[in-house]
Amino acid sequence: MKSDDPTPRIAARLKGERDARGWSLADLAERSGVSKAMISKVERAEASPTAALLGRLSGAFEISLSRLVADPPSPSGRLRRADQAPAWVDPATGYERRQVSPPSDVPIELVHVRLPPGAEVPYPESAFVFLRQLVWVLSGRLTFVEGDIVHHLGPGDCLALGPPSPCRFRNETRRACVYVVALTRKG
Repeated sequence: MKSDDPTPRIAARLKGERDARGWSLADLAERSGVSKAMISKVERAEASPTAALLGRLSGAFEISLSRLVADPPSPSGRLRRADQAPAWVDPATGYERRQVSPPSDVPIELVHVRLPPGAEVPYPESAFVFLRQLVWVLSGRLTFVEGDIVHHLGPGDCLALGPPSPCRFRNETRRACVYVVALTRKG
């Protein structure tokens, strides 16, 4: 694996979250709907997890996907330079997430996303139960499916997500879609 491959970091983070809760592999599998075998492979850095799989695991832990894949806090504190924003790319779709906001006590996370042409990323309802989110499209077109509701968003459009439901981020065009997700924990 390349030295900049986030898989080992994600593996350690996943195991650390599970251990901190005192959960067995079976406990996490039951809460997330992900098989024990797959969780074990991810924890041993033998498999590169997809966005859909990480969405299920982050939902089980009741933490954002950003927090699950984030780099450890940097010594720069409140400032995160653009070139320091940790990025993670879904091996299945090419979907790229960059954690823009630095780790802090500010209750909002900002995530910059690039969704390649033709890509679709599903997330289970459990990934949204404990969060409130806004999606702001910067360029391209995004089809956001929220349960049975379909939203077609273009540049400048901003959508506040409704009640938790299974969601899909789709790019049905031939150009990349770039958007920002702002999220905060429900109070």
